Amino acid sequence: MKFKAILFAVAVSISTLAFAQETKKFGPPAGNAVVGDVYGNTIASDTESKAISVDKLSKKLKKDNKKVENVAVKGKVTDVCDKKGCWLTIQTEDNSQFFVKMKDYAFFVPTALKGKTVVLDGTAERKITSIDEQKHYAEDAKKPQSEIDAITTPKEEIRFVANGIKVVN
Repeated sequence: MKFKAILFAVAVSISTLAFAQETKKFGPPAGNAVVGDVYGNTIASDTESKAISVDKLSKKLKKDNKKVENVAVKGKVTDVCDKKGCWLTIQTEDNSQFFVKMKDYAFFVPTALKGKTVVLDGTAERKITSIDEQKHYAEDAKKPQSEIDAITTPKEEIRFVANGIKVVN
């Protein structure tokens, strides 16, 4: 009898814990992305003042054998992942974009970052992005299915892994 009471108590405790878990809605962090906001590591003022343009980054990547570490880049955000805020894209001078992920998935950014000018601190490289990866990010960006289906070849692009991001304008 004592064993059944203990077993019943354990079963009730486990089921209570299982059903008492909060269902948290995942999504990008809240925030208005105002000038001075920082996501991830702090961007030092000397790093901010040495930030290069996207065009200079592209030239530097061609010169430095496809990878540049510890670089600060200034550019305009064109898109942010609507699911978590785990990636963003930066406008380039030729009206294309380059892709930015957060180092070690350590921080996320609000969707309010779209249209803002930021300084990114991190590592840039030229990389071939697979068809599957391109489609995954297009789905995250809620692109139309026709646009997703049109992705049929891998593409070489600039990829940036950010340690920190600061809103500057």
